[in-house]
Amino acid sequence: QVQLVESGGGLVQPGGSLRLSCVVSTNIFSRYIVGWHRQAPGKQREVVATIGPRDNTNYADSVKGRFTISRDNAKNTVYLQMNSLEPEDTAVYYCKSRNIYAASQEYWGQGTQVTVSS
Repeated sequence: QVQLVESGGGLVQPGGSLRLSCVVSTNIFSRYIVGWHRQAPGKQREVVATIGPRDNTNYADSVKGRFTISRDNAKNTVYLQMNSLEPEDTAVYYCKSRNIYAASQEYWGQGTQVTVSS
């Protein structure tokens, strides 16, 4: 069973920055596409950013230019650098991984809270 552990959430003022980390426990990390999703109170979960095995990235329009996703295959870790944070970014952020060769192998982390408030 693949496990994902997120960290790095917290309380930050508008305009501030946070970096989230997601460690994926697998011996085949290079086969996984990894994404960050978020869910705000009363809203549906939405994808924020994804990164593929070849560092190909995609971003939600709402975070383009402010968030950067990256991966370190040597550490089985994906990062989400979040800059210029806005109150609308407040949500629980979840990490999800999916094996590109086996779509049924999809796993979620437990989530980390990000609160943007003055």
